[in-house]
Amino acid sequence: MIQEPARRFTRQSAVRLFAQEYRDASLTEEGSGEYDPSFVITKIGAKINRVLVCGVIDRMERRESDSGPNYSGHIRDPTGSYLFNVASFQPELHPDFEELMARFESGDRFLLALVGKARWFETEDGGMFTSLRAEEFTIIDRECYTNWLVETAEATLRRIDAHSASIEADLTPAALEAGGVPSDLVDGLILARGHYGDFDPEDYRVGVLQALSMATGRTNLMEEPPQPATPTLEETVSQAPESSEPAVEPGDAIELIIETVRSRDTGEGVEYNDLVTALVHGGHSRESAEDAIDQARDQGEVMEPRFGFFQLVPE
Repeated sequence: MIQEPARRFTRQSAVRLFAQEYRDASLTEEGSGEYDPSFVITKIGAKINRVLVCGVIDRMERRESDSGPNYSGHIRDPTGSYLFNVASFQPELHPDFEELMARFESGDRFLLALVGKARWFETEDGGMFTSLRAEEFTIIDRECYTNWLVETAEATLRRIDAHSASIEADLTPAALEAGGVPSDLVDGLILARGHYGDFDPEDYRVGVLQALSMATGRTNLMEEPPQPATPTLEETVSQAPESSEPAVEPGDAIELIIETVRSRDTGEGVEYNDLVTALVHGGHSRESAEDAIDQARDQGEVMEPRFGFFQLVPE
């Protein structure tokens, strides 16, 4: 079992969930008081104030600002990636993160466990982009990661089952509990069902199977989920129809990013999630969209003057 630090006894418990469930969330609940917690609510009812995530470190970078350095990175699990950051007002974490960056920049790829606070950015069209503000992190071994995969799979299946049980019940605490929904999931499910409406959680079941495949050694922990010619676990579970559209070339993605920023930037920049959405609508996967945005920034096509907002680099 992954043990959480005892000193966090006054805080909200860190929920275990996979990246896909967190990334899909578009509902928040903000506390009414100065010290009341705020939450991200997922489609299957998880209320996220803090989350414990684990996975392969994918990207790490340092950025300088007037208030000091800040850092960001991606952690990848079997279902996708989480974006996390360490803010300039967290100097106590900077030395440890610098050590991680030194390892990453030397070519090392390692497994990281991170407890993070839920953060989000809302777009003008009502979309939402989620991220995490790191509070604690540590390098872990394969056994610890395997334990997290199994525990998170169990927690996800529990939420899926609770969501299924809620379908036939009235959206009241008494009715949901009578229908078999655990009491700790009732509040989140009422909010989720009211916001997301009808929702098929089958993709999350596939994510659970991907995680268990990795935990049992069928998939390499340190590599992207494979897509060989022979059927993979996820292909066996859910065969996706082949698209008749031609593949989108990487160069087209950069051009689409530039055009999106040029047409939508009114002086404040274009939000990250808006760029991802534009690329997805253009035929890219979310993962390739994120890679293209990083590439456009690295090539000097766009800049990120403040976190999560992009503008064209002046000519």
